[in-house]
Amino acid sequence: MAPAAGDVAWVLASAALVMLMTPGLAFFYGGMVRAGSVLNMLMMNVVCIAVVGLVWVVCGFGIAFGHDSFRGLVGGAGDIGLQQAITGFVGFASTDPALPWPGLNPLPTLAFAMFQLMFAIITPALISGAVAERTRFWPWVVFVAVWSVVVYAPVAHWVFAADGFLAPDAVGGWIVNELGAADFAGGTVVHMNAGAAALALAIVLGRRHGWPASVPRPHNVPFTLLGASLLWFGWYGFNAGSALAANAVAALAFTNTTVATCAAILGWLLVEQFRTGRPTTLGAASGAVAGLVAITPACGFVDPWGAIAIGVIGGAGCALACSLKWRLGLDDSLDVVAIHLIGGLFGTLLVGVFAAPAVNPGYAGEAGLLYGGDATQLTRQAIAAGVVGLYSFLATLVIGYLIRFTIGFRVRRESEVRGVDEYEHAETAYELGPTAFSGLYGTEPGRHSAPDGRMV
Repeated sequence: MAPAAGDVAWVLASAALVMLMTPGLAFFYGGMVRAGSVLNMLMMNVVCIAVVGLVWVVCGFGIAFGHDSFRGLVGGAGDIGLQQAITGFVGFASTDPALPWPGLNPLPTLAFAMFQLMFAIITPALISGAVAERTRFWPWVVFVAVWSVVVYAPVAHWVFAADGFLAPDAVGGWIVNELGAADFAGGTVVHMNAGAAALALAIVLGRRHGWPASVPRPHNVPFTLLGASLLWFGWYGFNAGSALAANAVAALAFTNTTVATCAAILGWLLVEQFRTGRPTTLGAASGAVAGLVAITPACGFVDPWGAIAIGVIGGAGCALACSLKWRLGLDDSLDVVAIHLIGGLFGTLLVGVFAAPAVNPGYAGEAGLLYGGDATQLTRQAIAAGVVGLYSFLATLVIGYLIRFTIGFRVRRESEVRGVDEYEHAETAYELGPTAFSGLYGTEPGRHSAPDGRMV
């Protein structure tokens, strides 16, 4: 059966939308750090596109979606990389309405692979916010490459690789096939995975100097709101694109993404109003992202009323969770744990509460508690969330400490205090005065060496 042109176009357009999310995330995070560290924050996100883009082609796709190698834990036996898809260019990823991924028509394998690549790119980028303003660039590059292979790709195999999905005899991962947990667009694979890794990496790198007595203020809140807006725009590809077809389920996921995010913004702002007496722009941006995170695993399995409830719970719950880092003494710089780990956990568990099989014929799980089901699906969701979170946390600790004790992971104290940009990248984001040349071509105000050696 030939692919439907509309479905292929929708999946490729969705891939482009998800790709835009990583620069959007860079702006979202970049506005929340100090002016002297914003370029490093942007670079930590953008370099994920380059690194993961190559890792995915070489081995990541095969590990995530290749024929299972060992009891549903890892793929890639004989089909590491995209060579099989390239040599068999007309090969299709067949989909079955009985599987958790709805989609009545086949897709070119490369279209599916590129769509999934964008998920693989943004997941390590999310982690960067937890260790903002104290991370060396090249060790971060090493971390992203290793983490994408050791952590992201196996977890994607567990949750996304349904039996028979890429080929009739393909064997996939244990969470989707044996456990029966449901994750429409990556609440566990992307958000809980990144959130648990962020928790581990924040422990590995330790607190910023002076924290919590001195907390850097966001240098550009409009940047952050712009980034949140780009994330919201791209998230339609993330969620609605996960239907893998231009159909009614994609429209449902699009609708649920919209209403959940709206509800989450209001939920976050109400918490701010009651706690501090002021709703903030930063809160609105953070609430939007919290709602997007929470609805991701459920967007294709719930009705709009369920989506609104998930949005309110995600927005208000993540706002309250932000205070935990102060109690725990954990310097999660930009609240990655509170928004992605906790928000992803809310969304994953709430599938077991609000799942409505009637809205999606491709949903293979049990009905949620509020739609006539028992605790079966909720239990499955809890097991999936717990295993993914624990594996990601422990594996990231090992990778992080190996990098820390070999090539070093954290910038020097003076670099951190003055701003990471100048020392890591020899650049500054803003030319504000004569000292702007410090760390670029010289340090003497008004007299510095240009690249051609002239003194100007």
